Amino acid sequence: MTVTDNTERPGSPRAVPSKGARERFADWLDLHAAHVFIWPAVIMILVFSIFPLVASAIMAMSRIRLRAGSYQVRFVWFQNFEKQMFGSEQFHFLGTFAGMSALGWVVAIVVTALIVWWIQRYVRTSFTVLGFTGRLFTWSLVLGIGWLAAATFFSGHHFGTLGTTLFYVIIGCSIQFLIGLGLAFLCSMPIRGRTFFRVVFFIPLMITPIGVGYAFRMMADTTKGPFSPAWQWAGLGDFSWASSAWTARSFIMIGDSWQWIPFIFVVMLAALESVPRDYVEAAQVDGASSWEIFKDITWSQVVPVAATVLLIRVIEGFKIVDLPNIMTAGGPGIATESMTLHSLFAWRSLDLGQSAAVAYLLLFITVVTCVSFFNLVVLKRIRA
Repeated sequence: MTVTDNTERPGSPRAVPSKGARERFADWLDLHAAHVFIWPAVIMILVFSIFPLVASAIMAMSRIRLRAGSYQVRFVWFQNFEKQMFGSEQFHFLGTFAGMSALGWVVAIVVTALIVWWIQRYVRTSFTVLGFTGRLFTWSLVLGIGWLAAATFFSGHHFGTLGTTLFYVIIGCSIQFLIGLGLAFLCSMPIRGRTFFRVVFFIPLMITPIGVGYAFRMMADTTKGPFSPAWQWAGLGDFSWASSAWTARSFIMIGDSWQWIPFIFVVMLAALESVPRDYVEAAQVDGASSWEIFKDITWSQVVPVAATVLLIRVIEGFKIVDLPNIMTAGGPGIATESMTLHSLFAWRSLDLGQSAAVAYLLLFITVVTCVSFFNLVVLKRIRA
């Protein structure tokens, strides 16, 4: 009779149980968890961002004609852009160039001289091939905008949607930042009722742009608006602000400022309150004035946040469309029409190629402006 010994002997190999399908999948998921979680976001970006970007680029270089039950697409390369810059749409996009005045020539020469000085200074101090290539876009954009302003605004001629958009961005965002910073600085001081003012200043940010547009359109009505008695008392009862180009632009800029100042106020208030009180108290003990404390201590601490919030506001400023569309519909004429509204009107008229071309011109200007601002201001400050 044979007896089988089932006890394990020292040194004998142990049988490893095979893993099930569920355990193998769990191990694979643990190993590739980062890719599994990131790929849905990548796919969403590809579907909703990259594909429309490519499709709109094809449309911008095509001439599309809609027909009954179909459409015709003809590839025209850069003719849509040429039409905006040099063709029949130049009046709409850039404005009129009937000859520059003496002031226009002075401005153009000054801008050109500053660009030449900037190039020479960069080449002598910190020249790199990559940096020089990137700055070429910045220099070209600044030179082009300078000559455009000299030929239109400083020469008394009409400027198109590009000039109107730059007016909203440069003038509007600068005023909004200064007012928002000032309100934030006041509310960061130990004054009575500052909690109440913080809430009040934040309210406009919670209103939709459409609501802001209709509210300011109603308030600016000099005949039937809620402030019509005040307009009548001031002798402006018959004044039509929408019929004057600069008055209409100013009213739109005021409405846009009322909506976006709270955003700057909230962010800058948080930045100002994060400044260490030890630095301020030490400066006060040393006899520094309020202006010196703000300039040398407070501002140096919050300038990275200020540059970032201004960059965000500039990006949003380039996309302004609600207020000009609601308050003036781009009028009088095209005086208040931004580039985004220009593209929208072209889309409504079924000129899809021109609409996409204007949108890509806006994309180019926005990207070059924001990247230049980040490299020359934000990144330089971080490295310092």
